[in-house]
Amino acid sequence: MKRHICFLRTPIFLFLTFWLFVQCSPEEVEVPTTTDPNATDTTNTPPANTNYSNANTAHLAPVSITPLAPCENGSAGDYPCAGYDLYSFLPLDTLSATFINDIWGWTDETTAKEYVILGLSDGTAFLDISDPKAPKYLGKLPTHTEPKVWRDVKVYKDHAFIVSEAANHGMQVFDLTRLRTVTAPEQFSADAHLNVFRSAHNIVINETSGYAYIVGTSGTVDGVTFHGGVLMVDIRNPKNPTPAGSFRPNLYVHDAQVVTYQGPDSNYSGQELLFGSSSDGNTYNDLIIVDVSNKAQPRLISATTYPLAAYTHQNWLTEDQRYALVGDEGDEREFGFKTRTIVIDVSDLDAPSVHFTYTGSTPAIDHNGYVHGNSFFLASYSSGLREIDIAQIANKQMQEIAFFDTTPNVENTHFYGVWSIYPYFESGFIPISDSDNGLFIVRRALE
Repeated sequence: MKRHICFLRTPIFLFLTFWLFVQCSPEEVEVPTTTDPNATDTTNTPPANTNYSNANTAHLAPVSITPLAPCENGSAGDYPCAGYDLYSFLPLDTLSATFINDIWGWTDETTAKEYVILGLSDGTAFLDISDPKAPKYLGKLPTHTEPKVWRDVKVYKDHAFIVSEAANHGMQVFDLTRLRTVTAPEQFSADAHLNVFRSAHNIVINETSGYAYIVGTSGTVDGVTFHGGVLMVDIRNPKNPTPAGSFRPNLYVHDAQVVTYQGPDSNYSGQELLFGSSSDGNTYNDLIIVDVSNKAQPRLISATTYPLAAYTHQNWLTEDQRYALVGDEGDEREFGFKTRTIVIDVSDLDAPSVHFTYTGSTPAIDHNGYVHGNSFFLASYSSGLREIDIAQIANKQMQEIAFFDTTPNVENTHFYGVWSIYPYFESGFIPISDSDNGLFIVRRALE
């Protein structure tokens, strides 16, 4: 069954690419684009024998919990590893699931407990991982309409906000404080629901402003018809989400990060900016930067492409907001690269440029990547979680320093394995969503 799912996902991707191409309006996607012709000359490829290290662990406190399987001599039990111990694994059937997608986390400030919020094809699961060796499955919020491979979740003010590509799904809102009193697995209901749009690929939230940005949106909102664009929603009152504006409803945006800008370009200090991955898988593949401070009149600042683009999938900023790390979900399959991350210098927001490209040590497709401190945590499908040191990114150097591979003996360019990770728990435990196998919880080994 797992292999069957793996091979089915390639035509799904091709169908999605075709659908986006025919839906997008040529007039909407004609945006100023920059590229760096020398980008392919600055590729940083690590040596074959990567020098794994104990770097970027100074912030982690020792834990008294013994791992389920410590990483020893390159393995944690059956799983290839470097620097990551395995604390627990929950297979799909334990989660009442057949397929896992997105993952996010919530820390209850009242109890200090850490919870995993796990996207499933047929809903959203909630787990208490305050004991990382014995995660507690608390129950499931079913999909609003039908099962679908794509589901995404983010958190704001103790509430989870959930979207899906399922038809007529809209956005579910769930009050996470309800989890405090759960003693046995439950089937939950949503606390609120926004039904003004039909479906979406993803949701991002700027916790500073209290606005959600729904991307890959379809449906008609206040007379505006969406074919993949950005819908802005005021969620400052979480149980009363209110549409607040849109940006280029026909320009497909696959994923994004929205920040209140404090980076090096003083022209935009304090503005709310969207950094988005926009692609039709064919004629355009861009990192777009949009000023969304005025929800009624968002303004495109720039759009930047890069050499040998196939499908601009996801992006995340370094903490100084000087560089954007961009993942392309199609380039490994299209051009035969090993896992590639495009580093774009966004210190001048009006004229970004490709700083260099980093190539990893395996051929796997990169999916979602997040920055925390000097580490870039990359969900890399059949190669699992890869942690990459970015302390020397200004000098065009990135170095893989640790990994945990959830799919032993599978290393290829199939959509199989790790979908996403959540590297922001203060405890240092990292939950990993493996679409085809289950939930893993790992932590860096402290030597």
